[in-house]
Amino acid sequence: MSTPTTTTPDNLTSRLPDPTELFPEMTSVAGGMIKATHNGSIPRTTISLVHLRAGQLVGSTYHTVRQTGELRKAGETEERITSVASWRDAPYFTDAERVALELVEAVLTPNPSGQRVPDELYARASAHYDDKALWTLTIAIGQICFFIPVALIARPIPGKAPGKNYTS
Repeated sequence: MSTPTTTTPDNLTSRLPDPTELFPEMTSVAGGMIKATHNGSIPRTTISLVHLRAGQLVGSTYHTVRQTGELRKAGETEERITSVASWRDAPYFTDAERVALELVEAVLTPNPSGQRVPDELYARASAHYDDKALWTLTIAIGQICFFIPVALIARPIPGKAPGKNYTS
């Protein structure tokens, strides 16, 4: 029986070159989003959990690898990281984190029979987050939604640092 081989990030190529070579203003856009979401109103861990869940929902290896790495660097346990995909029945998340994960799912999951973010979900979110924190969470979801097409179309190399994750 042969052992399956894996491809390392060094053997992968992106589909497109680094967008900042073509659009240098992207650096300030990305930096502005990071500054807005890292304002201290919600934990950075919550932002990474939300971004990880978004990456899982859209099937982005780049985002799931990147956010998993960010969570590990922040000292998160493997149980919390690996349970994001099944957060609803996992005992590792606070109520505030759960509502944040539910919000990103609501935004990214079509609901043909009603609102994606119903009033009841918004009410639960606003019970955990003040206006600034709720806006921060909203911007964090928008931030990952901005970068999802980049990851799915351009396919930056998973596991490589930003700025080194594209081939020319």
